[in-house]
Amino acid sequence: MPLVWLRVAVAFYAVGLLYSLLLLGKKGNLLARVVEPAVGFGLIFHFVSLVEYTVLIGRLSWASIHYSESLLAFVAMVVFFIFFVGYRTTSPGIVIFPIVFILTFASAVGQQPVTFTSPALRSSWIFVHVVMIFTGYAGLFLSFGASLLYLMQERALKAKSADGLLSRLPSLQTIDDIGYNSLLFGFPFMTFGLIAGSVLAIAKYGPFFFTDPKILLSFIMWIVYMLLLYTRWSSGWRGRRAALLATCAFVIALGVWAANSFSRVHRFPPL
Repeated sequence: MPLVWLRVAVAFYAVGLLYSLLLLGKKGNLLARVVEPAVGFGLIFHFVSLVEYTVLIGRLSWASIHYSESLLAFVAMVVFFIFFVGYRTTSPGIVIFPIVFILTFASAVGQQPVTFTSPALRSSWIFVHVVMIFTGYAGLFLSFGASLLYLMQERALKAKSADGLLSRLPSLQTIDDIGYNSLLFGFPFMTFGLIAGSVLAIAKYGPFFFTDPKILLSFIMWIVYMLLLYTRWSSGWRGRRAALLATCAFVIALGVWAANSFSRVHRFPPL
């Protein structure tokens, strides 16, 4: 049943994906009224799937590839709704909805989730590490979405185009605020998540931990994340420059996620 609920969630998330595509094609009004309840129902079924899967196997399967994809998608959607309540706009979904759909779809089509085992995974630090890191990712995803919207809105305004996508977007100031506040939201989670993971990994691997490519990329991403906030605080970077830097951080985040496939610290022998 967990897989059934997850696939139902995918179906609802598909509405969000279609909305994003239509918005890019200047036809977002077609689904504007239904996208919010659709992805909301998707989030509910997604939560049921995660809980039922955890109960079924009797533990939190942090090291399952498909479970991790599903959990990251769920956290990203939760963070999206937190900001939706504050700003009442679904426009950042133009990035969030496709990411959530792809992650959830990848998890749902997995016939046999690939699981890994290690004594380190029994530590309570794993709970802290995974949840906080994924929340930090979600904040970064939302900031990236706001950055793309800012660049698109800015370009449309310069071209004096007042129809289509431009008519569906909030003001540049609102978009910039969403990007900034999502960074403020996600940075503490990312920081403490890295600390928790470092404590766990150093205890198991020692100094070797710091030579792992995924770990190196993770710290580079954190530095860029911190740089984003620092340039806003000290130099007043906003708008286009901040949007480009957020895009750079997102690209590094993709590299960190992809590094799971060749990481020595995060790779464990299959059961």
